Amino acid sequence: MSTTTPHTHESEDHPESLPGGAGTAVRPPRLIHNEATTEIPVHLLFRDEPAPAPEVRRPAVVNRRQGTGEQPRLGRPAPVRRRPELRPDPELQERPARVLPGAAGVLAGLGGVAGCLATSWWAGVLPSLAGDALGLPVHPGAGLGAAQWAAYAGAGTLGLFGFGGLARGRTGRAWVLGLFGRYRGTVRRTGLLWMNPLLRRRRADVRLRHWRSGAVPAADANGVSLRVVVLVVWRVRDTARALLGIEEHETYLRECVEAALARVPVELPGGARSGADAAGDALTRLVAADVAPVGVEVFSVQPVRVEYAPEVAAAMHRRRIAALDAQQRATMLSSVVDSVEDTVTRLTTRGLVELDDYERKVLVRDLTVAFCSARAEPA
Repeated sequence: MSTTTPHTHESEDHPESLPGGAGTAVRPPRLIHNEATTEIPVHLLFRDEPAPAPEVRRPAVVNRRQGTGEQPRLGRPAPVRRRPELRPDPELQERPARVLPGAAGVLAGLGGVAGCLATSWWAGVLPSLAGDALGLPVHPGAGLGAAQWAAYAGAGTLGLFGFGGLARGRTGRAWVLGLFGRYRGTVRRTGLLWMNPLLRRRRADVRLRHWRSGAVPAADANGVSLRVVVLVVWRVRDTARALLGIEEHETYLRECVEAALARVPVELPGGARSGADAAGDALTRLVAADVAPVGVEVFSVQPVRVEYAPEVAAAMHRRRIAALDAQQRATMLSSVVDSVEDTVTRLTTRGLVELDDYERKVLVRDLTVAFCSARAEPA
């Protein structure tokens, strides 16, 4: 008796089994029967996550391969290089310093002088003539002992601190104060002031200033070498950053102007006025952004003189003369043609002459020669 195994995936109309008795192995049925299939790429069936590729420049979108049904893959975007921002030290920010009116220093100095005189009278070292002149009674004195020396030291210190801390504040100038290398504030007040004499003072000019540069290398929109003289209007806005945040803020300003001229094309004076204004605005914007972190405020950077570089001046001068000459010739030719056309039109429309094509051509030629000769003659 033969044994058959049920097949769930096989059609009952076409059973397939090997003939044989009991114990005969039965061949498993085919899973797909009488079906027309296409070839499935193996790399799509067993594709894992892609391994991290080395840093190689590739397009943003990779084209899909034909016949595989693979969707377009997005590539790694190219890194964007950004200009690093200048971040100044947050501690270097201008703040007002503590000062006293000058009267306090004067009083302290006079008090020290008075203390020294009183100590001298106490010790008996003040001459009798000086005592009579000052109206002090003659005192035999107790001599120079420890108490007298201590009184001298106190009075002298008071006088030195009083007179040594006096300073005069002027309009447009500021004092930058520091103690043992630490910034202690800025004084912008005017008049007689008293500051701690132990503080180091550095004077800063905060007035509106202008700087006229020398001949700085530059280029126009076509890359022709130029020499440009610019006028920079600026001032110190933050004294702490200008004097302590950088070694020389004026030198840094000059370097920023030269760097801006290397990036901005400059037009010659004979060019369009709008181009010159655009160059000045671009220079002002670039220089102001570069020097702002060091406490300098730039109001205007304008080219005041633009000329060709010495190595290209002769060639560009000849080219410019040739261009002007060609422009003048084109203008003169247009004027002559208009004059000839107007003359011939008036003669024919008013019926003064009747011309055929040949006669019209001859008349136009003669009038053109006559007008060109008249315009070419020197005045």
